[in-house]
Amino acid sequence: MKLPMKNVIWISSSYKDFMKFPLEIRQAVGYALYYAQLGKKHEHTKVLSKMGSAGVAEIRENDSSGTYRVIYSVEMKDFVLVLHAFQKKSKSGIATPKQEIELLKTRIKEAKAFYKNMKEGEKQ
Repeated sequence: MKLPMKNVIWISSSYKDFMKFPLEIRQAVGYALYYAQLGKKHEHTKVLSKMGSAGVAEIRENDSSGTYRVIYSVEMKDFVLVLHAFQKKSKSGIATPKQEIELLKTRIKEAKAFYKNMKEGEKQ
């Protein structure tokens, strides 16, 4: 049985930020998001354990201008919710910067509220 493909929903400024990425990076991330829509995990995707859930993942892509990251959630079964897109500026280590983690926590709350409102709207 073929499962339906999940819709991608962009939370807050994530789409605007994503569109600032170089074309090649956007294409690679788009392909990884397509995997997520199918319920699969792309090889450039890692679970973000810092977020306390296996449902939050990070896509990492690199080019000569730097490292780009897109964080998404599949916790809400009907959607792939893109929470954040950013270029990593720090030269030290691969860890996600603390300010980005704090922003993600806020975006996860926004995403959960969005999903709850969607579900309540379907009941009416």
